Amino acid sequence: MEKILIIDDEAFIRENVERILNEEGYQVLSAEGGKKALELVSEEEVDLVLLDLNLGTENGIDVLRSLKEIDPDILVIIITGFGSVESAVDSLKMGAFHYMKKPFKADALRVIVKLALQTNSLKREVRAIRRGDLELFEKVPMVGASAIQKEIVRQAKEVARFTAATVLLTGESGTGKELVAKAIHHLSDRRDAPFIEINCASIPVNLLESELFGHEKGAFTDARQRKPGLFEEANKGTLFLDEVGEMEPTMQAKLLRVLEERKIRRVGGTKTIDIDVRLISATNRNLKDAIRKGTFREDLFYRLNVFPLHIAPLRERREDVPVLAKFYLEKYNKTFSRNFQEISKEALQLLESYSWPGNIRELKNVIEKICIMHEGPVLLPSYLPIEINAGDADRNGAHILEPIEEDLDLEQAVERFEKRLIRAALEKSSGNVLQAAQILKIPRGTLRYKMTKLNL
Repeated sequence: MEKILIIDDEAFIRENVERILNEEGYQVLSAEGGKKALELVSEEEVDLVLLDLNLGTENGIDVLRSLKEIDPDILVIIITGFGSVESAVDSLKMGAFHYMKKPFKADALRVIVKLALQTNSLKREVRAIRRGDLELFEKVPMVGASAIQKEIVRQAKEVARFTAATVLLTGESGTGKELVAKAIHHLSDRRDAPFIEINCASIPVNLLESELFGHEKGAFTDARQRKPGLFEEANKGTLFLDEVGEMEPTMQAKLLRVLEERKIRRVGGTKTIDIDVRLISATNRNLKDAIRKGTFREDLFYRLNVFPLHIAPLRERREDVPVLAKFYLEKYNKTFSRNFQEISKEALQLLESYSWPGNIRELKNVIEKICIMHEGPVLLPSYLPIEINAGDADRNGAHILEPIEEDLDLEQAVERFEKRLIRAALEKSSGNVLQAAQILKIPRGTLRYKMTKLNL
């Protein structure tokens, strides 16, 4: 239920506005002056303020300025008499949402209040977008032909139906855990609310609490204004905690309390705030091992592990490699205005044979780099990084050599192969001969001799 504060020194106006807004289902607070109003905003979660500019001896502009110092994002509608329209315009420059002239009709008040609250909701979504959810669910998690991937998709769709279910995604780095989390969010009834993500390993423990739960003005040295936390920003939506296994024990205890009570308290705050958030966590660590070592709380693990979903590494679902490669090739074709029409049979064999230690993230980066460096129309084996073109592919039994023409003898075939490897090493090192020699594990002089011999 949205909470609205009325600030007006006339009791009749306060009572009349309160009656109208109560009929619309809003919770209404009231104050006759600035002092009480500022106390209420400091203590309560106020969604909207209706502020009269003429508060007896007080100046409404000063009250507006103080409200914005407490909460820069607070929405304020100015109520003004005929003689103070100029002041109302000044208040708009200070960040007020709108102004209404007295006397105003009940229907007009209802419409303006509704628009203001819708704006508040849109602001939360914009903050979510700015935090990185710019792509509204590319169907990358749905891409794949393997039975393993189809099972991941089935389970994601199933858990998406239950909007309160807590999910724990496990799997190696780069397997696409974040994309599966986004899929669950966008397939659920929470899709129109924010999807907020944070990497627990990238933020120091003393800042993580403030990021998650927010802080009040003055809570610590640099807390110059109130700041809502990510749990509040994600309200009605989904909060994705990546690398949750890296969270410090003190934060684990606080997160456990939030999951149990479904309430948060800002740093430096005294009141609790109800939250309605689906929590999805992800880790590439074995949390049961961490429990045995005493670095992860067992009770928190069981709270997070309500619906476990393991994302298999790419090497265990090789049927997905060609599908993903073609997906990213099409994507980066458009991004870089390239003309790739297909991947050659030999290049596909090398891609499928590679072990992909970096999983989907590595495959994506490989295709992106190829589209930066080459035009097309066919993705050839020589475009692939050396570790795919030779080393790792060889260990996995791939066909390193392209089909040998009938009139080539062994020496000519070896020469062709050497040429391909050296070109790949030079490409990987951006033409740096010393680095290319190190990649090939041969002396720089030997490499220069071979480059001259092979006319490279």
